[in-house]
Amino acid sequence: MKPDWDKLAAAFKDSAVTLIADVDCTAGGKALCEQIGVRGYPTIKFGDPDDLQEYQGGRDLPALEAFAAGLGPQCGPANLGLCDDAKKAQIEEFMALPPAKREEMIKAKESEIAALEEGFKTMLEALQKSYSDANEKKDKDVEALKASGLGLLKSVNAHVKKTGSTEL
Repeated sequence: MKPDWDKLAAAFKDSAVTLIADVDCTAGGKALCEQIGVRGYPTIKFGDPDDLQEYQGGRDLPALEAFAAGLGPQCGPANLGLCDDAKKAQIEEFMALPPAKREEMIKAKESEIAALEEGFKTMLEALQKSYSDANEKKDKDVEALKASGLGLLKSVNAHVKKTGSTEL
């Protein structure tokens, strides 16, 4: 994907409204990646720098180019003209709040997201343990069936088919 990403960045390097960039989350960009919620690599984010969304589309150059071509300014406090009436009303409501209240609401919602992520992680760990236990049981049961004479039974069956005789 990196070669296609570099081609995309080159194609948009002179854009006044679209920035194509990359961050090394394993080195100097680690703090930024943690701040914007990067959990796996590669992750593509887009949108308002203060509210980046995760891209879920194709990872080849044509898909990336098509998506990037449709990017531009989005609804927000700096671009109210791009907002529908419901979003404008929500922005006005949030703008009227004291800064401390907005910060409190942000932290509360981020805490809810963290709790959902933690709940998902716990459920996934339980599923992985359940899968591992079931797989281990299946392997033991298969081994027990094989040890109960399956190989010998197959040999006898093949011998009888080959010789036509059940005599020893």
